Amino acid sequence: MSYEELLTIEPFSLAQDKKNSLLLENLLSLTEFHRANCSAYEKITDAINFRAESVQGVEDLPFLPVRLFKEAELASIPKSEIFKTMTSSGTSGQRVSKIFLDKETSLNQQKTLIKIVTSLTGSARMPMIIIDSPSVLKNRQMFSARGAGILGFSIFGRKSIYALDDDMNLQVDKIAEFLAENAGKKIFLFGFTFMVWKYFYQVLREKNWKLDLSNAVMIHGGGWKKMIEQAVTPEEFRRALNEVCGLNEIFSYYGMVEQTGCIYPECEHGHLHASIFSDVIIRRVEDFSTCEIGERGVVQVVSMLPKSYPGHSLLTEDEGVLLGEDDCPCGRKGKYFQIIGRLANAELRGCSDTYAAEH
Repeated sequence: MSYEELLTIEPFSLAQDKKNSLLLENLLSLTEFHRANCSAYEKITDAINFRAESVQGVEDLPFLPVRLFKEAELASIPKSEIFKTMTSSGTSGQRVSKIFLDKETSLNQQKTLIKIVTSLTGSARMPMIIIDSPSVLKNRQMFSARGAGILGFSIFGRKSIYALDDDMNLQVDKIAEFLAENAGKKIFLFGFTFMVWKYFYQVLREKNWKLDLSNAVMIHGGGWKKMIEQAVTPEEFRRALNEVCGLNEIFSYYGMVEQTGCIYPECEHGHLHASIFSDVIIRRVEDFSTCEIGERGVVQVVSMLPKSYPGHSLLTEDEGVLLGEDDCPCGRKGKYFQIIGRLANAELRGCSDTYAAEH
């Protein structure tokens, strides 16, 4: 099944066995493509004696450590075809990943993001509240992660407003006016996790301001490290927001700039799900063998989308656990999992975590 054919079906509708065969075919093809078009990738895979004929499953494909994109500029296209360069978040002094996109890869990322997110929110564009400051799109230093995230998710909204002013003050009157203008309509909120907690939830609670967002859906993401430090669990996050503004539909997601488009959304049971375009493998830290369901390990992510750079199979710096396959109570097929946190000594990296570290 081709990528265009995958776009015609629901993103969480394939059982894992059928999905595995599709992934293997596409990822093996991408591996050979990148070996032929990226000399650095070819050298890396030669160094580990990679042979396509020895691959029996997706777990047998070579993977790159995600940190490598901070150390080297890897591309499988000529410089003349680079349409956009994405950079990861990073505090001052940290190196950032550089991801080189051609028009095809960039477009496929957008198509895939739309397919995944609309499976949660529906296809209609909604009045949108961005829980951030408009300055995020003016400051090129911040633009890499937060700005790109806002622009990416803005395609699901219309008549967007920013909840914060340039000094990061919550504009509660402006939000209330916006809600009154759009009474009866479904509202879409987007923001990065720590930003939502510090500048939205905590301000509403401390000032005892009330907003009615019972007819709204929120998508948030971008790192949980700072939240874990404050002992805020995903369950507490959802409960707290419901308490101050009546929000019932709150979805987090797991994703990274190195595999933009292929986000892993959280379902109503708090589980992260892999779509038909990507997957996760949990590996043991000591030897990188694959973990069993319920066993903690380092997270590997694979994606069908990266064609302009060899980012289709990456070992992250996150620890996670596979919870099951095809049997989540929400009804979505495929693997579902949980992110536990960053591995010890891993860089502070999530884009809202990065902001938190600087403020």
